[in-house]
Amino acid sequence: GPQIARVDIKLDSVNLSLLSGSAKIKGLIVGNPEGYKTPNAISVGSTSVSVSPGSLLSDKIVVHSIRIESPQITYELGPGGNNLKKIQSNVDATASDSSDKATTKSEKPGKKLQVDDVVITSGKVTLGVAALGGKVVTAPLPEIHFTNLGQGPEGITAGDLSKRIFSEITEGSLKAVAGAATDIGKGAVNEATKDIVAAYTKLSKEV
Repeated sequence: GPQIARVDIKLDSVNLSLLSGSAKIKGLIVGNPEGYKTPNAISVGSTSVSVSPGSLLSDKIVVHSIRIESPQITYELGPGGNNLKKIQSNVDATASDSSDKATTKSEKPGKKLQVDDVVITSGKVTLGVAALGGKVVTAPLPEIHFTNLGQGPEGITAGDLSKRIFSEITEGSLKAVAGAATDIGKGAVNEATKDIVAAYTKLSKEV
């Protein structure tokens, strides 16, 4: 949560069934880092999780699937670069810190995870360009699907899982933004507009 991404995170509800190993998460909102003006970076309508119930008491929890439905991504260019890249760097730093602590401490490690399947579908990316008179462009987020994380006995940490999911969302969002910026550029009518489009396009090439 906030410890991993280092931004505010809100949640409407979580419904759990330990007998079936299922969970439904609704109304997840990931805030923006300090200095950004849009209300949030990511808003997710619902997320479904399926877990092997028998693994909950073991050292490694087996997650059969994670399905993230209709995420709304807001891409904002700020003084420190774009907001998604900033959150990504926070997640990466947290995952690295957790790994370093695990190797230097003799304490018993926390639970590990095995995640068999992750799908992120029906998402949208919003690109707002203030210099264009408040014009907002929305582009579809390409469906994201990856599998087989933490299959070995060592598994992965929650930080590692967050890092991979956010990395995939960031990459997909930047590709969508690149297409949206190109479309805006086709209708550019002044030099200020062209400068904004060039800035977004340059950041998109970071992928």
